[in-house]
Amino acid sequence: MPYYVLFDTETTGNQEEDRVIQFGAMVVDKSGKVEAFDELCSTDVAIKLEAMEVHNITPNLLVGKLKAIETNFYKKLEELNSNENFLIAHNISFDLAMINKEGFVNQYQLIDTLRCAKHLFPELPYHRLQYIRYALELYKVEELEASKHNITIKAHDAIGDVLVMKLFLSKLVGKCREIYPDYNPIEKLTDLTKTPVFIQTFKFGKYKGKDVEQVAKEDAGYLNWMRTNMELDEDMKYTLDKVLKIRFETLFTIIQYTARY
Repeated sequence: MPYYVLFDTETTGNQEEDRVIQFGAMVVDKSGKVEAFDELCSTDVAIKLEAMEVHNITPNLLVGKLKAIETNFYKKLEELNSNENFLIAHNISFDLAMINKEGFVNQYQLIDTLRCAKHLFPELPYHRLQYIRYALELYKVEELEASKHNITIKAHDAIGDVLVMKLFLSKLVGKCREIYPDYNPIEKLTDLTKTPVFIQTFKFGKYKGKDVEQVAKEDAGYLNWMRTNMELDEDMKYTLDKVLKIRFETLFTIIQYTARY
């Protein structure tokens, strides 16, 4: 029977040089028992002010703390690092990249609750964990769940986010059973994690709220500029590549037809 490792990191920032300064995690074992981790860790990298603004972790809180690889959670992470177990995070590519900097080489099966949220709850305008917390009314039951594991809930705190993510994972499993009744829900979530999401409408920029395919018809040049010049996530890259390819193929067909007649 597999273990499920739900985790989140807080970091010194979001650039290449930045490092982990907090682990929050819940490890669910074969019997359903939960082991919770909430550990600050030290680093030689200075915490950026923008990061402090989000997580409220200041340098004095890290004095005397262990390095990330010396924490109990990191040791547990390494101990369970096997393809039979599942590593789960919201926007897992970010957190996985952070622990890779510590020398971690992943063998887990991965579940990204952010990407799965986009697949299974496309009607939600946003898929940030705190938005989901309120949209799906997880906040109404989180205190009861937190009390079971002696966890204090704070927004943008690693262990608080993991608790919300655990509650949301149950929603994702239920949604999988509803939409894909012939599939094992956990296996389906791993498949969805590997599958890019086609974004229907823009969530940012000059065309915020507009249909992506319609914008491709009206202003393909801007979408080409976005694809070349903006830092986009994998789903937006996939979406732009798809609509621009369709647009190009349509124009090519029109040109061929016109040339014949």
